[in-house]
Amino acid sequence: MSTTTTRRSGVDRFLSFIERAGNALPHPATLFAGLAMLVVLLSWLFSLTSLSALHPGTGETVTPVNLLSAEGLHLILTKMVVNFTGFAPLGTVLVALLGIGIAEGSGLIGAVLRAVVLASPKRLLTFVIVFAGVMSNAASEVGYVLLVPLAAVIFLAAGRHPLAGLAAAFAGVSGGYSANLLLGTIDPLLAGLSQEAARIIDKSYAVNPACNYYFMFVSTFIIAGLGTWVTEKIVIPRLGTYTGEEKAEEIRKATPEEKRGLLFATVAVLLFIAFVLGGLLPEQGYLRDPKTFEILHSPFMSGIVALIFLSSALGGIAYGIGAGTFKSDNDVMKGMAKSMETLGSYIVLVFFAAQFVAYFNWTNLGLILAIKGADVLKAAQLGPIPLMIAFVLVSATINLIMGSASAKWAIMAPVFIPMFMLLGYSPEFTQMAYRVGDSVTNIISPMMSYFALIVAFIARYDKKAGIGTVISTMLPYSIVFLIGWTVLLIIWVLLELPIGPGAPMYLVK
Repeated sequence: MSTTTTRRSGVDRFLSFIERAGNALPHPATLFAGLAMLVVLLSWLFSLTSLSALHPGTGETVTPVNLLSAEGLHLILTKMVVNFTGFAPLGTVLVALLGIGIAEGSGLIGAVLRAVVLASPKRLLTFVIVFAGVMSNAASEVGYVLLVPLAAVIFLAAGRHPLAGLAAAFAGVSGGYSANLLLGTIDPLLAGLSQEAARIIDKSYAVNPACNYYFMFVSTFIIAGLGTWVTEKIVIPRLGTYTGEEKAEEIRKATPEEKRGLLFATVAVLLFIAFVLGGLLPEQGYLRDPKTFEILHSPFMSGIVALIFLSSALGGIAYGIGAGTFKSDNDVMKGMAKSMETLGSYIVLVFFAAQFVAYFNWTNLGLILAIKGADVLKAAQLGPIPLMIAFVLVSATINLIMGSASAKWAIMAPVFIPMFMLLGYSPEFTQMAYRVGDSVTNIISPMMSYFALIVAFIARYDKKAGIGTVISTMLPYSIVFLIGWTVLLIIWVLLELPIGPGAPMYLVK
């Protein structure tokens, strides 16, 4: 007992330090505004020095560009709107969330999650909950607000400790954030940031939103298996028998209206899938490249965001009609509008992030830093495995004090992607390694936006629970996910497997 108390107090002290450090940071939008101003100042300072680098591709000498000059000021003023509206992640996230908002507003996403969990055999219950958690992260916050509390209720109803169910769902939703069988809003968002960063080196480089899909697909089953093992072998034995006041509730089965809605949605989605396959399977399909008839550089690949919107919207509308949750087109529009309500702070963040990224590119500081950093790494002669493991650990550590995946990548991508490109690694592979590190510490990071919500959920079953309870429960998942995902990454490197459609590990020379 004393050992456990000492361990928890140690965790609490560590968390208090992390929490103070994280709270000391300004709002992410303010942080980007400050970084943008810092870049302008640094561009002036470095323009006064003899700093330069030889571009390995063109052979040209690259020098810093002073944004405090008259020309730099003109650039800042005339490009401010374009920087914002042309920022790659903005449009993709807005469009995808409009479709997901329809599916969520109709009740489709909640009904599907309940149906999946209720249909699972008891011996597979933990695996299904972790797996459902991983899958739910494609639909933004629905996994946090619906599946996590639902999993606790399900476990309690099954005679197991509710916190074990809650932990399993949280591990899947947040710790498995970069694993999925489907593409979600985060995929085009990160791909857009990666593309912007890659164009520091190659002005024509394109990163498609499905670039990490093969790795994500395999990771889904790895994370679900590891999460199940941690829950059954570590978390449940540690929690013991539940003695709290909460009583088991009967899990509500789907009503006849909901069943009809699911039937309508299934038919609609199947018809949509048939439409997509009809454009891909024939050698001259209408969704292939109209000139080469390839899939890789086809309207299908570049239109994935539109497909996410259409499939979510069609499924949501069909469910709403069948279940009676949508009475008119006004209900559909309300669902779309509600999804946009949550994006106010994101749009503000994007405005300043877009300016920062643009300024950073204009100054040439990112390119110079990448060339210099690549020279250092080349001299160190690190192989791809130690290099990427180190990068995963850096990403995981930064995630403890900065919760937003897109905000971190907006800062890290302009530095690391050009650096690794100059070492021969593709932007897609660098993004993949980042996503592993960014995911594994989500569940122990107080800076994660839904961390406080998880603390509140746990307090329902344990009145004395706090941040230390969450961390002590979730830390085993974080460690095991880090080890397991890193091993998978090493296997991928050794076998030199493609990580997604048209996304090799190394740059094609």
